[in-house]
Amino acid sequence: METDPNDLPDLITLSQLKQVTGQVPQPYRIHAQIESRLEKNTSAGSPFYELKLVDAGDSMIWRVFDNNPLFHDVGALKSGLFLELTAQWLNTGKYGIEPRQAHLKLLNDSEKVSLLAGDPALVARQNQDFADIKAATQALRDPRLRGICALFLERHGERFKRTAAARENHHARRGGLVEHVAQMMRSAMALASVYPDLNRDLLIAGVLFHDSGKLWENAYPEQGFTMPYHIHGEMLGHITLGLELVNKLWRELQERPESADWSLLEPANDQVRLHLLHLIASHHGELQYGSPVLPKTPEAIMLHYVDNIDAKMEMLRRGYENSRELAPGVFERFRPWPVNIVSPLASLPAQPTSD
Repeated sequence: METDPNDLPDLITLSQLKQVTGQVPQPYRIHAQIESRLEKNTSAGSPFYELKLVDAGDSMIWRVFDNNPLFHDVGALKSGLFLELTAQWLNTGKYGIEPRQAHLKLLNDSEKVSLLAGDPALVARQNQDFADIKAATQALRDPRLRGICALFLERHGERFKRTAAARENHHARRGGLVEHVAQMMRSAMALASVYPDLNRDLLIAGVLFHDSGKLWENAYPEQGFTMPYHIHGEMLGHITLGLELVNKLWRELQERPESADWSLLEPANDQVRLHLLHLIASHHGELQYGSPVLPKTPEAIMLHYVDNIDAKMEMLRRGYENSRELAPGVFERFRPWPVNIVSPLASLPAQPTSD
């Protein structure tokens, strides 16, 4: 006998689940992929499984102890499988969000396709971000920087769309790099209007390419939410890979007919390429954070701080969403943030204007 769909709890994303759960159990369904399943033991020696579940926008840890009716079923699951988990959800504080009275089933093919398509709101936002990136780079006046940006998006745009900006700390989701780059471009363009001596074209191109090596470090597969480890990313790192990518694309551009007129431009071609490479090489800002050289130009310094600001704003946003509230307006610290965070001060509402 099939279950009446009208009797099923609402299907929500992992991000939505984290926002609605509390001390009172609430019924929901989630669809997710198993990124990993680890076998562990409690301090008393009892076995349990720790599953990391992921979808297009978020992840969560589900711990299944040996007194759970699903313990043996979970033991048969493998990484990469897609599942539905229906439960009464609550936040216990000790282990975070937990499913009670849980029911587990594997997703059918149509459910997998729907899950892989992603949350419609997130997909719409990322599509708009990608369109904004294309528009900003197409508006560059320098034909060399405009050309290399266009070639990158044409050649690697689809991979770019499924790459995360980081593995853990910020924008750590499929498409997160597009979100990060688009927001950085908005900030960079705003700051370029305040500091008109900046080379705006170079700064925008630097934003696009600063993490381009992550396409071979943090890219997701076409049919999954589990980020694999890539041998090139592990052995070279995204800064080195970004430098190599820009040099490769630049050489290809130089062979195109339209590049014949570029020899007459000032600054010279090789100076433009060198400054773009410097932005990639120095964007971490400190030698101990992986940059082979410190920022030495206004654009490099601006890129470093714009990158840092956007990463921190995203970490704060996630902290307010996911961290436990220790007291009114005070939230528990989260990795790698060094302190508890406090709710921001609300803006004064706009006052109505009198006629």
